[in-house]
Amino acid sequence: MTKHTLCAFVMASSLFGLLPFSSQAGLPDRLEQPASHSDAAKSVMLLDIARSGENLVAVGDLGVILISVNEGRDWQQVSSPVSTLLTAVFFQEDQGWVTGHDGVLLTSKDAGLTWEKVLDGHTINALLVEDAQSKLESLQADAYADAMDIEDAEFDLEDAEVAMEEGPVNPLLDVLFTSSQTGVVVGAYGLALSTVDGGQTWTSFADRLPNPDRLHLNALLQADDQLYIAGEAGLLLKSYDQGQSWQSLPSPYDGSFFALAQHQDELLALGLRGNLFRSLDAGYEWHPVHVEPTVSFLGAQSHSGLLAITGLGGTLLLGPDSNQLLTQPLNTRRHFNSVIATEQGWILVGEQGVFLSNRAKELAQ
Repeated sequence: MTKHTLCAFVMASSLFGLLPFSSQAGLPDRLEQPASHSDAAKSVMLLDIARSGENLVAVGDLGVILISVNEGRDWQQVSSPVSTLLTAVFFQEDQGWVTGHDGVLLTSKDAGLTWEKVLDGHTINALLVEDAQSKLESLQADAYADAMDIEDAEFDLEDAEVAMEEGPVNPLLDVLFTSSQTGVVVGAYGLALSTVDGGQTWTSFADRLPNPDRLHLNALLQADDQLYIAGEAGLLLKSYDQGQSWQSLPSPYDGSFFALAQHQDELLALGLRGNLFRSLDAGYEWHPVHVEPTVSFLGAQSHSGLLAITGLGGTLLLGPDSNQLLTQPLNTRRHFNSVIATEQGWILVGEQGVFLSNRAKELAQ
């Protein structure tokens, strides 16, 4: 196992509990092998859930994609072109996007019924080598270029070539589209790509991020026409201009952030071991939110005046704002990675698939 493969697996384990090693990255056949269809697919680890109109779509381990057309009452597996771990799902109306390990990006044009692969680690590695080569040649042709900038560009090209040799080992961890044509994906080791043509072509914007250590980029959020990125080591970034430029935000924490959310006038950052912070000024000042239990928080949603936060150990917190969150008695220790509101209540996805609590249903009404 290469260092990149090991780090990607450790990161996924810390994010979502100890996953079965069947989801290790770097196995080329998983990029070509469609997910197996089985009744057991409904009980695999699911990492994310999203809504497209009346459909709900959940994604997870082994390339599994599940869809519900009746507000979560029933779930069916739909075909997936890959069998690698899928990490996030996002919809812009009927257009869907799914990220995954091995640099996978899938898309759907019919609200999640069918999916095709548009990116994988092989394509991304080639893109990054071409990008690094172009930047180095541009600097070398500039008589006024700084020698240190040229040296950094040489190192970047060398790293990209090494990654090409190692194969598609780095995961994509989140995706966000601000329109049908404009979107971004982020992932491990500072991986950041953008598109302005609906995903037909992608370019790296990692060099526009104040992230010199190439920290993992775990989560994306659009709030009030501003874009945010959260990552490891307390990394918080913000863009006012739809991703053209980025600035660092002061961070209240030096551990990993796994999710971002907006609830009314609050911006929330969710992290390890009960670290939850809120900002009332778009991320410039953060305040700790003291809650129990002190587990890692992984997902959140704002709906109809209620904030829901979920995480490890069967955790679901609900309240009208972050200062009034109460732990809900779910009577399970399953890890939950994401949560969404439906007519049935709050649906949580994580270990052993989909979970709906009667208590969550009462509070959602």
